[in-house]
Amino acid sequence: MKRFWLVLLSLGLIAAFSTQAMAVDLKFSGEFYAAGMYLDKTTFCRDCGPSTAFYYQGLRVKTDFIVAPGLTLITRFDAMERSWGASRTAPGTTRAVDSYGTIAENENIAFDWAYVNYKSPIGVFDVGIMNYGSTGTIFGNSSQPEGRIKYTFTYGPFMIQPTISKTSERSYLYNNLTATQSDRDNDVYHLLGEYKWNDGKAGFNVNYYRQATNRTAANPVTGLGNSYTRNYFLFTPYVIAKIGPVALQGEFNYAVGRDNFEFSADVREDRDIRSISGWVDATADFKKVYVGGSVAYVSGDDPDSNRIEGGIINGGRDWNPCLIMFNYYDRGKWIGPLGGYDGTTDDGTMTNGWFFQVRGGLRPIDKLDIMASVSYARAEKTMKPANTYTWEGREYGWEVDLVGSYKITDNLSYMLGAGYLFTGDWYSGTTATGQDIQNNLLVINKLSLTF
Repeated sequence: MKRFWLVLLSLGLIAAFSTQAMAVDLKFSGEFYAAGMYLDKTTFCRDCGPSTAFYYQGLRVKTDFIVAPGLTLITRFDAMERSWGASRTAPGTTRAVDSYGTIAENENIAFDWAYVNYKSPIGVFDVGIMNYGSTGTIFGNSSQPEGRIKYTFTYGPFMIQPTISKTSERSYLYNNLTATQSDRDNDVYHLLGEYKWNDGKAGFNVNYYRQATNRTAANPVTGLGNSYTRNYFLFTPYVIAKIGPVALQGEFNYAVGRDNFEFSADVREDRDIRSISGWVDATADFKKVYVGGSVAYVSGDDPDSNRIEGGIINGGRDWNPCLIMFNYYDRGKWIGPLGGYDGTTDDGTMTNGWFFQVRGGLRPIDKLDIMASVSYARAEKTMKPANTYTWEGREYGWEVDLVGSYKITDNLSYMLGAGYLFTGDWYSGTTATGQDIQNNLLVINKLSLTF
């Protein structure tokens, strides 16, 4: 019997090594960064928080497995996304906001993308976990991986793209054995139309969101509890164009829908959703010198109204106009929210307010770019105090940034920047005594490698 198995194993090895391997071409791309950051104050409250200074890094690698012409398996992972010398984050199950893995997994390695791209005679199909949350201009975008089925059809300068996305799954599964109710998922249905020309493009995107994760009630029999289903549309027209030396970008977002408190025992009124945001940006580039400006708006929530006007859409994590204010990927992600009094905070995304910026840059040599900007932000709505005091003010503040970038090689660059925030009275909260605020300073330097 042993001889029989030995002969069989030998024949199997011969057959395996004699089989012709299927050829697969590989294409790699990605980026690595290592940075150091100093923040003078970790809170807006005067004499409340310490300063912080640390180094951090991250690696991102995208791999295309070209199986055959027109057929590609695309993957992407993030690795070693850590602060040097810092303790590891405790393992958990909650995803990082911009990853399909946890923060702890990203500190080691976390795969975010794995999907098939098939260029068929009738259009392009993408199926799997891929990028989600980025449409039109960079404003309002919060890129993150989600499971999607996407179809793209192009005819001349026209493109149409219907997509479905699964952003939350609460069904009875191997890792959710305590589920007692069905239909508690979050789904998004997209339809994008776009027209391109030589120096620009314009598009219109419609998303329909059905969010049922809050559909479960504290008491499934009576229906009492914080139970509702959120359904709304998001309409997004946008344009990106270049007219001579001027690059223009504009986007408008309008969300309309309703929170439905569907259980008969729940006496609360349904809440209408009416939320808007917008952004206009222009940059005139004269090669050695450039100037530009931006105006952005995100509607705030009126505390005295039952309508939901804020909190549905925001400026997005991808849009980082300053070094301190509304900066997620350096300040917000690595340090966290900066808090003031009475619940005021800046978590790295713009909400409830107006934003204005003017900027100018100089390129004394081809490899060096020096940019300075002045930004001002103001809240649209105040929050409702939990006491008899009134709100102190609406100013988020003024920020002055100076950033220099030097291109060492075609793939390696170094950035040094400093930002100073004149903190606004919004972060004082109410007019209660002793709620003083302080200005802030951030210094950052970063080495970036692309490949």
